[in-house]
Amino acid sequence: MMDWTDRHCRAFHRALSTRARLYTEMVTAQAVMYGDHERLLGFDAREHPVALQLGGSDPELLARASAIGAAFGYDEINLNVGCPSDRVQSGRFGACLMREPALVAACVAAMGEAVRGEAVRAAGSAAPVTVKCRLGVDDQEPRESLFSLVDACAAAGVTTFIVHARKAWLEGLSPKENRDIPPLDYDLVRRLKRERPHLTIIINGGIASLDTAQDLLADLDGVMLGRAAYHDPALLGEVDRRLFDASAGLVSPVEAVARYRPYMAAALERGVRLAAMTRHMLGLFQGRPGARAWRRILTVEAGAPGAGLEVLDRALEAVASPRILAAA
Repeated sequence: MMDWTDRHCRAFHRALSTRARLYTEMVTAQAVMYGDHERLLGFDAREHPVALQLGGSDPELLARASAIGAAFGYDEINLNVGCPSDRVQSGRFGACLMREPALVAACVAAMGEAVRGEAVRAAGSAAPVTVKCRLGVDDQEPRESLFSLVDACAAAGVTTFIVHARKAWLEGLSPKENRDIPPLDYDLVRRLKRERPHLTIIINGGIASLDTAQDLLADLDGVMLGRAAYHDPALLGEVDRRLFDASAGLVSPVEAVARYRPYMAAALERGVRLAAMTRHMLGLFQGRPGARAWRRILTVEAGAPGAGLEVLDRALEAVASPRILAAA
């Protein structure tokens, strides 16, 4: 998610789940080519498995960006053909490419060739190239637009698709409205899996609980959690046990903070501001006593010049003793 799932967010989410695959923000191929690689693509080794999400519509640029991403060690290179942001429309990438399946297929073919070439050069295994898409855009018929895109990309070598189970209305709806107003159609995604059983189909959109995720996994190969996991990250502390391994332990919010703390300490030593990391933690105690004080302390105090881990400790104390803090 753009401006949300940066490297600090991903390191925090990894403290909650060791098994879930994490995705970067969407980075344009042009930015990768001409920007600061370490700032745009750098990640902590503890984030694995982690996927690089790219945006673009130029096969050559995407191929070069994919090779760079593969060299950085990403476990997957994903082409986003589902983002409805105004910025991506003006740059001819994201959801507007649902109208051009042949171009998308050319892009992923070039990306796959580049990634395989990088794997040969590095004597390693090639990261898969995947596609994230919508059901269609504007007045497209979803059954036609989704299957046309998937079939074109599958012919180009893609075997994994993450499908946001909504259309995107690029005419008439804002990017925010596109997250909620177009109706969900999980049944069409299930149909895609039934009719293309050899493909890996992962569903996204409107999945607000692990109960819903488990229900969808009865018919599909995977689920992608977005805003639900960001706003209520404690949900991720249950993922390993409920979705991967029944013998795995649950990770409590307090334990997640303890796991994340060494990363935060090292980042502070490098000059990273505390607020850049704590902004991703605000919803960690959602629905629990002291949650409001936790959010207030991190929001107000973490942004102060020189703020350090003592702010985090004070916020934890507020969660442990919410009544005492409220009376103070």
